[in-house]
Amino acid sequence: MTQTQPISLPLGVSLDGDRGIIRVYSANAESVEFLVLDPSDSSKVEQRITLKPVGEDIWQASSPAIHEGVHYALRASGPDGPRHGFNNTINLIDPYSLGVVRESAREFHNVVISRAFDWQGVQKPKTSLKDTVIYEAHARGLTRGNLSLHDDIRGTYAALAHPSTIAHLKEIGITAVELLPVQMFISEPRLMNMGLINYWGYNTINFFTPHHRYASTGAIEAGPQAIVDEFKTAVRELHRAGIEVILDVVYNHTAEGGARGLTYSFRGLDNSSYYRQDDQGNYHDTTGCGNSLDFSNPRVVDLVMDSLRYWTEEMQIDGFRFDLATTLARDAGNQFDPNHQMLRRMVEDPVLADSKLIVEPWDVGLGGWQTGGFPDRFSEWNDRYRDSVRRFWLTDIATARNSGRFDNGVAELATRLAGSRDIVDGPSGPLGSINFITAHDGFCLHDLVTYNVKHNQMNGEGNRDGNNNNYSFNHGAEGEVSDLTINSQRRRAQRNMLATLMLSAGIPMVTAGDELSKTQLGNNNAYCQDSTLSWVNWDLRPHQEELKTTFAYLAKLRHENGSLRQPNFGNFDEAGVGSDMVKWFSESGQILTEDQWNDQNQRTIMRLVAHINTDGSLNTTLLVIHGAETEIEITLPDSNHDWQLLWDSSTESATTLTSKVERASKLNMGATSMLLLRADLV
Repeated sequence: MTQTQPISLPLGVSLDGDRGIIRVYSANAESVEFLVLDPSDSSKVEQRITLKPVGEDIWQASSPAIHEGVHYALRASGPDGPRHGFNNTINLIDPYSLGVVRESAREFHNVVISRAFDWQGVQKPKTSLKDTVIYEAHARGLTRGNLSLHDDIRGTYAALAHPSTIAHLKEIGITAVELLPVQMFISEPRLMNMGLINYWGYNTINFFTPHHRYASTGAIEAGPQAIVDEFKTAVRELHRAGIEVILDVVYNHTAEGGARGLTYSFRGLDNSSYYRQDDQGNYHDTTGCGNSLDFSNPRVVDLVMDSLRYWTEEMQIDGFRFDLATTLARDAGNQFDPNHQMLRRMVEDPVLADSKLIVEPWDVGLGGWQTGGFPDRFSEWNDRYRDSVRRFWLTDIATARNSGRFDNGVAELATRLAGSRDIVDGPSGPLGSINFITAHDGFCLHDLVTYNVKHNQMNGEGNRDGNNNNYSFNHGAEGEVSDLTINSQRRRAQRNMLATLMLSAGIPMVTAGDELSKTQLGNNNAYCQDSTLSWVNWDLRPHQEELKTTFAYLAKLRHENGSLRQPNFGNFDEAGVGSDMVKWFSESGQILTEDQWNDQNQRTIMRLVAHINTDGSLNTTLLVIHGAETEIEITLPDSNHDWQLLWDSSTESATTLTSKVERASKLNMGATSMLLLRADLV
C-alpha cells in the first residue's frame, strides 16, 4: 500500500437528509454487506445492502434504510490464505460504530445513534500542565464501594458525576481524572473460563463506543444512545467542577487476540491490513496480547486519529494516555521511530492542539523500552522516577537494617525531585515527566509498605503473574499486623512517598485509593479482580482519614507555591522569569560537595527553590529529606530571611498551622522524615 494521505471520505455511518451512507475500509475484501437487523431480534435480517468500492480501498453504500436508531451488522467476504480471516457468516462490529450492543459473549451488533447533546455551555477546564495533578482511577472501582450512592448508580458513569465523587476529588486537590480504559472492551476467553473477567479493560474491541457495563442499569436497558449520553453527562459535570477527564486508551492491539482468537470486527474485515503479520500469517506481537495493530499502514493511523478526534470533540475529553505506546510508533521493519507518522499526526493535528498527550513509553517487543525517546509534545510515564523513590524510602531502608549500609545516596533521588532532566531534557522541561510511585499495575501504596512479595493466588495462575521486582518493604512483618511500631513506620513511609510525589518537579499522578491507604492484600496484578479487593474503600478508619487529610494538604501546598511545581529545570545562580533558582545542601546547611553527591551513605539533602510568580513576587521553599532510621540535627542554609515550617512528615496529622523558624537555625529531624519550609518574606 503506497497511499500516505488521510482518507478523504468519512468512514462509518454518515446521515445526510433522508438517506444514510455507510463506508468501510478493506483493502482485501471481495464483497462487503450492511445488514439491517430486527431491533427486537438481531438474529433476523430485515434487509441486505451491498457496498461498492469507491476508491482508496473504501466500500460504500447509500440507503434510506440507514438512519438514526437502525440496528445493523457488517459482513465481508474475501480470499483465503494465511494472512486473511474472512468469514461471511459472522456479523461484524463496524470499526467506526458509535453504538455497540453486546448480545452474548461472542455476538454484537451496531446501532446508529445521534451526536446531539446539551453541554449547557460548560467548557473544558484547560488546566495548564504545571498546575495538573492526575488521579488514575477505574471508572467502576472508584465509586462501586461508595455506599452513600444508590445501588443502581454505584460503579457507573453517573456516579463519576455525583456530588460526593466530585467533592472528594476537589477536597484532595485533583485537577484531572485519568480513567482506565472505557472504550468498549471484552474479557479474554481464558479468564471467562476461570470465572473471572478483564477488570482493568485493556482489551478493546471498539475505539468509539463507551463500555456499556459502566453505565447505570437504566441506561443499559435504554440502549447505546443512553449510555453515550450518561458518559457525556459525567464529563460535563466534572468539567463544571473544573476537573479534566483523561482517557487511558489501548490502540496497540485489539480483543481479537492471536491467530486462534475469535473474530469480532477487524479480523473479519481485513486481517491482513489491520494486524502486523509475516507472510505465513504469524502475528508480530509486541503487546503480549496476541496481536499488534500495524501502524506502518496509514489506514490504521487514520483509524486512531479519527477515534481521538471523536473523543476530543464529541465527548469533550481533555487528553489521552497511550497504553504500550512504543507499538504505536513501530515502522514497517517493526522498529521504534520517534518520527513515526502516528506521533507526527497527533502532534500536528489542530483538534488535539489543547489535549494532554501522555505515553506509556514501552512495550514488550525488541527495543520496546523507550522512556525519554518520544517527541517533546508527549509527557511520559517515568518508571525511573517510580523505582528511584521506592528504593530510597523502602528497599534502601531494608538494606540498611540488614547490613548497616545503604545501596543509594541522594543523587538519584535529587535527579527525580528536579524533574528527571537525564530523561526528558527538552523544551517541556520537567513537564515531560509523569511522576508516579504506583499505578493500576503493581502494588498499591499501602501494600508497598506492607508486603515484601506479591500474593496473587486469587488470579488463578499459581502466583506466577505480576512483577517480582517491586522495591517494596514490609517493615519487619509480612501483611497486616497489630504491632504499633511497624504500623507507625508504614504510615510514615506512605506520607514520605506521597510528599515526594507532590513536591517533585514534573506532573504528579496518584492512583485512586492511595490517598486513603487502600489495600489489595498484596495482589500486585489485580487486573481480573472486580471486587472489594480492587474497589476504592470509602468507609475509612482514622489513620486513613489522616492520610487523606495529609494528601489534601500537600496538594494545597503545591497549588499555593510556584516553587513546588516548577515548569523549568532551573539554574544555580538566581531566580529569573522562566528559570527558577535551585540549590542543594547537606544536613550542615552547606552546598553538597562532589564527594557527598557520590556517597551512598549520604542520606540527607535539602532542596532550595526560588521562583518568581506572575505578579513579580518571590516564592522560596526549602524541602529537607532525611532517609535513614536515625534522628539527626540539621542546620538550615544561611539566608537573609526567616522561615515558616509548613509540614513535618514525622507527625501523624497534617496541619495548616505554621511555626516560625529563625534563619540558620538548627532543627531536629525524626527518623525517615521530611520537612517543608517557606521563606518568611513578610
